Amino acid sequence: MVRAVSVVGGSSSLVESKPCAACNLSGVDLISSMGRKHVAAAPSRLDLSTSFLDCSSMRVLSSPPNNLKKQRKKMSTVAVGGLGGQYEDSFEDVKRQTVDYFTYKAVRTVLNQLYEMNPPEYRWFYNYVASNERGYGKTFIRELVKDKLEIAERVMVTRLHLYGRWIKKCDHVEMYERISDQNLELMRERLIETVIWPSDDTNTEVVG
Repeated sequence: MVRAVSVVGGSSSLVESKPCAACNLSGVDLISSMGRKHVAAAPSRLDLSTSFLDCSSMRVLSSPPNNLKKQRKKMSTVAVGGLGGQYEDSFEDVKRQTVDYFTYKAVRTVLNQLYEMNPPEYRWFYNYVASNERGYGKTFIRELVKDKLEIAERVMVTRLHLYGRWIKKCDHVEMYERISDQNLELMRERLIETVIWPSDDTNTEVVG
């Protein structure tokens, strides 16, 4: 058997990892991120169903010219749903992705624990995760409960434990400053790329 998962020594079995953009990692992504190459790697899929234009903006194209200014004024006050969603009331999508990501981290942790303590269960769970193409939402846990209740309970307890640890360590001020600093860094890089620097004409000779 190829040793695919990094063994975590000591009392802590938490393996740090970076979240994906949509936090909807498939089983193949999880296994490959732990150092295992999988042959049947299913392509990831990202559905972008939102638009920068709402229904009112589409009606403007067919409206008479006299009403164009009124339509534009009305559009300026309408919150248009972008790729990130609308956040007037809640951050429900962010909450959902946070839960899914802690499920993903819990799966990694349980895999490492089983690798050290229960190799047969590890092999079963490894193959189960490798064939997972549904991501790590509620559906993943629901199906795991049906197939292997003991491991499912372990994943649920582990993700709650990991979230509790993260709550104690999370500094919201630091996160805000990190996002702000990254924004400034990106804008500074873009500014440097677009600046036209003056050429050095000190060594050129004037003819005429």
